[in-house]
Amino acid sequence: MLRFALLLTLVALFSGCASHTLTGGYSAEGKASYYGARHHGKKTASGEPFNQNALTAAHRTLPFGSRVRVTNLRNDKSVVVRINDRGPYARGRIIDLSKHAAEQLDMLREGVATVRVEQLE
Repeated sequence: MLRFALLLTLVALFSGCASHTLTGGYSAEGKASYYGARHHGKKTASGEPFNQNALTAAHRTLPFGSRVRVTNLRNDKSVVVRINDRGPYARGRIIDLSKHAAEQLDMLREGVATVRVEQLE
């Protein structure tokens, strides 16, 4: 009986997590950074070339083509970007932005900012 209850709990937890990202309900706060110029023109995980002048970003799990609003929690500036790459690979970061997106958030000088990421439908 205890195993059955544990199994039901795990199924409920995993199904809640799966629908959370696929339905446009993803929201997280954490650190954002941005790609340097050395990545400009290189192929992203989605297959398209990285363009530092576009409003794009890398995220570990959101589907390619997803649009997310990224808000700099220090100054309340926000930008909408399209996910076209995987990452970030730096520990403690939740999203990597293109340089143009980082400019919109006024985070170029610091290089890293605390942000809120919200998936749009």
